[in-house]
Amino acid sequence: ELIAAVLSRKFHIHYTQGNLNNHIGVPLTLLQLTAEHEMAVVEMGASHPGDIKDLVEIAEPDYGLITNVGMAHLQGFGSLEGVIRTKGEMYDYLRTTPRHTIFLNVDNQHLSAIAEGLEIVAYGQTEGSDICGKFIDCAPYLRFRWRKHESEWHEVTTQLIGSYNIDNALCAVTVGTYFGVSEEEVSKALADYTPTNNRSQLTKTERNTLVVDAYNANPTSMRAAIDNFALMEVPHKMLILGDMKELGDATAAAHQEVVDLLDTHNFCEVWLVGSAFAATRHTQRTFADAEEVKAVLNAERPEHRTILIKGSNSMKLGSLVGLL
Repeated sequence: ELIAAVLSRKFHIHYTQGNLNNHIGVPLTLLQLTAEHEMAVVEMGASHPGDIKDLVEIAEPDYGLITNVGMAHLQGFGSLEGVIRTKGEMYDYLRTTPRHTIFLNVDNQHLSAIAEGLEIVAYGQTEGSDICGKFIDCAPYLRFRWRKHESEWHEVTTQLIGSYNIDNALCAVTVGTYFGVSEEEVSKALADYTPTNNRSQLTKTERNTLVVDAYNANPTSMRAAIDNFALMEVPHKMLILGDMKELGDATAAAHQEVVDLLDTHNFCEVWLVGSAFAATRHTQRTFADAEEVKAVLNAERPEHRTILIKGSNSMKLGSLVGLL
């Protein structure tokens, strides 16, 4: 969505809506293209080996971008190495195309290791990248600066929560500048973008301030969200965390690691939702599901808290927002 926001400043584009990123969603996205569209930003998701191979053969992309690799869908992939191999199927396809160009986060060692033989447009927080960015702060919104090659710095205050979102912002900067969107328009697009999809979204209610990141969760994103929440300089921090799904044999260990991480921070209150968290060794308050949380919230509503809501989409934690 950040890439689409930037490219829309110059082009008539179409981009993936919601989570239509699988073997059904990608064709639906492509079928919505018309002769008026100049570019398409097509998201491709994967939960099993071979998924990306199938999707690139359907979409036939001209350029490729892998945003990240993490400990997600391990039940289908088997390991982090399986995740890397599957996402790398995009790179494999692009090697067979005339342009074979990718946008690469050079700070990501996993992605750099599999990018051989491709035309690279580099971004990251490493000096010398085509686009270089530097984190400034996150109080609460991400603020960063970026520059192209050795030109002047541009400072952007986004409406995104989470220091980890600098990588997402920088990839949008890189794609936009590569296709000729002016540097001023790139910065404006990122500053104007408002998340509405339960990803890194700040919501203020009559009683609390909510950091809603309940679109999905895996061990990598959960750790990033918790660590970033710990850095936020706000009082009365509370967390409502839901189970991370599709982890297979890693489920028990992954949830225990999250609980152990919570113990290293001095949070005001933690609510854990789901059977996987309930099975861990912890001293936190637990709930079977979102419905049980709702029943409690109808009787005792937290007030004057900053609350992180994070969990897999199937845990339906986004439905709690209206009660907080």
